[in-house]
Amino acid sequence: MLSKFDYVKPQLLTEALNYLEQNSDTKILAGGTDLMVILRHNAAMPKHILDIKDIPETNRLEYTINEGLFIGACVTVNKVAESKLILEKYPALVQAANSLACYQLRNRATLVGNICNASPGADFAGPLMVYDAKVHIENAKGRRTIDINLFFTGVKKTVLKDNELVIGVSIPNVTEGDTSIFLKQARIKGHDLGIVGVAARLTADKKVKLAMTAVAPTPIRIVKLEETLSSQPLTREIATAASKEICNIIRPISDVRSSAEYRLHVSGVLVKRALLHLSSMGGK
Repeated sequence: MLSKFDYVKPQLLTEALNYLEQNSDTKILAGGTDLMVILRHNAAMPKHILDIKDIPETNRLEYTINEGLFIGACVTVNKVAESKLILEKYPALVQAANSLACYQLRNRATLVGNICNASPGADFAGPLMVYDAKVHIENAKGRRTIDINLFFTGVKKTVLKDNELVIGVSIPNVTEGDTSIFLKQARIKGHDLGIVGVAARLTADKKVKLAMTAVAPTPIRIVKLEETLSSQPLTREIATAASKEICNIIRPISDVRSSAEYRLHVSGVLVKRALLHLSSMGGK
């Protein structure tokens, strides 16, 4: 049985931000796929539900030449998955979208909701990290933009304050020759959080970017290994060495989905597979 709460659905961003400012203990409703589960199990009993789906800024999905891509807070996962432009320019995002849950849930779930839920295994976190995404945050008094790498602060925790709302995320433009891949190991295809997720990107100037999920309290960029990989040709031998080195960097845990030992093994396998893919698509 759901707890009692006030439900509001503003049409304007200013109305939503003012409501957040004036009402503590408010939960945001965009896709609702995580929120409804929490409410049904009484894991949270908020006094207010703020539905942001009718706010134009949150439904924006727009690509601008020389600037990049903007994905609003209410843009569904399927809109990302089915975008030919995103597939062409940011393939890891589409791969992550297609790996998330089932088609019906993807019709409701949102990319921004996935990162705001702040699961260590959030599927979109890795691709957004390797593409140097920015999170656009507003409240009634102003706005701020934060690097996605600084957005997560712990398990189910972010930098967001109670009176703040994520309007969307932006991703810089990419040039020809830029490619990426997202790989995920889970117990069941769809319907389950990943045991390990790997996002890897090779930029047009041959820089490697690497991020992982479900191997630490938050999604993480593997910065030092990126530097090593970017300083030399991306060969099979280098990919094999990286797959071994990754086990010295991450610190996964054992839980109901996997043992730490299995996560370490799978991490090496997926990192090697991702790097070999990048190499075949344009490595040095």
